[in-house]
Amino acid sequence: MKRYLPLAALLVLAFATIGFAQDATPSPSPKPKPRMSKAALMKKLSANETALWNAWKNKDAKPFNMWLAADGVMVGEQGVAGKKDIAGAMASMPCEVKSFTLSDWKLTMVDADAGFLTYKGVAEGTCAGKAIPTVWASSLWVNRKGKWQAFSHQETPVKP
Repeated sequence: MKRYLPLAALLVLAFATIGFAQDATPSPSPKPKPRMSKAALMKKLSANETALWNAWKNKDAKPFNMWLAADGVMVGEQGVAGKKDIAGAMASMPCEVKSFTLSDWKLTMVDADAGFLTYKGVAEGTCAGKAIPTVWASSLWVNRKGKWQAFSHQETPVKP
């Protein structure tokens, strides 16, 4: 037993030296990379956004139920609305949209799982008897469990 005591002491000293020699400050983690290229994500999210505008035009709640996050919000001149409010109002919405054009797309990545999409929306038609104004719009899309969902949307009318 006494034979192994110096060996055990030497091993304890060696491991202690290695442990104390390590840097205690954590190294900064690298910025996570998107799962797809920014150009591919821009194409995907702008197509999703266009599909939501088509759903609005056609008064179809299905795409809203599919792509809006359950805890998402839409902010407009009527106030703040959630997914249930938006999808539920589609059929009775007092809008008649003939056509629309979306342009000036820009995608800003918040992180690998969140992208902030901005664009200009021009629609021909009426809502409650008034002409639909041209808007600057923004949508925050989040990737949850591999599925991109619209978490927030807001529109600001363009001054004539």
